[in-house]
Amino acid sequence: MNPTAPTCQLIHWDTASSKDKNKALIAEEPLSIRVQGNPYSVVMRTPGMEIALVAGFCLTEGIIDSADDYTSLAFCDGEDTNVIAVTLTPDRRDNISQILDRRGFISQTSCGLCGKEIVEDLFQIIKPLADDVRIDGKRALACLENINQHQPLRQQTRAAHAAVLYSSEFELLAAAEDVGRHNALDKVIGQVLLDRKLDQAGLLTLSSRISYELVQKAARARIPIILAISRPTALAAKLAAELNITLACLADGPGLYIFTAAHRLIE
Repeated sequence: MNPTAPTCQLIHWDTASSKDKNKALIAEEPLSIRVQGNPYSVVMRTPGMEIALVAGFCLTEGIIDSADDYTSLAFCDGEDTNVIAVTLTPDRRDNISQILDRRGFISQTSCGLCGKEIVEDLFQIIKPLADDVRIDGKRALACLENINQHQPLRQQTRAAHAAVLYSSEFELLAAAEDVGRHNALDKVIGQVLLDRKLDQAGLLTLSSRISYELVQKAARARIPIILAISRPTALAAKLAAELNITLACLADGPGLYIFTAAHRLIE
């Protein structure tokens, strides 16, 4: 599997003009980890070094203490699958029975789990967003460029992600920081939900890259526009396109790279 997806077509908008470009996006795919024949976890990862990833995961999760604790660690049905099976030695299996029992096994019906299936499943659950929002692209870009104004924790620690949510009229609805980018987004969505203003949410700015989970969260909150400092993953861009969400990030030069639904930002 390739750690980058085929180049993605986008629009480079620099506030004065628009040009079509192609850029590489990092790949994001699920990897199912099975222990003793049962599904244990699904992690999102960039393809490559899957065996090493699972070995490290098992060590840090407490499933193994050393490489002598498993009898096999291998792909199911070849390296083109997204499933790796771990078989422990009898002694190790007995020693960690409480870990496996406490963790509980996840429900998973497909051994061929892939990003395409994730997008299709979410598309069945989450309806595409309506095309009823247009905002000033220059003001949206300024919101993203000034996201550091909402990051006092990062200024102190250099270790926090931020999410900032605006209305389509650029009213600040909420801002939050967290060591986890997913947590920062949940915080702002939750705050605006508690304030009963979620129906006003129009523009989300993020200090991080955009993974598919962040697009999923924004879609659940019915936020039509996401701008981030870094590029999205290939899976995030695909999901945004399916759900009619505008997805953009800072360009290498002036302006934005707009991957999907550019009409909300530029006419």
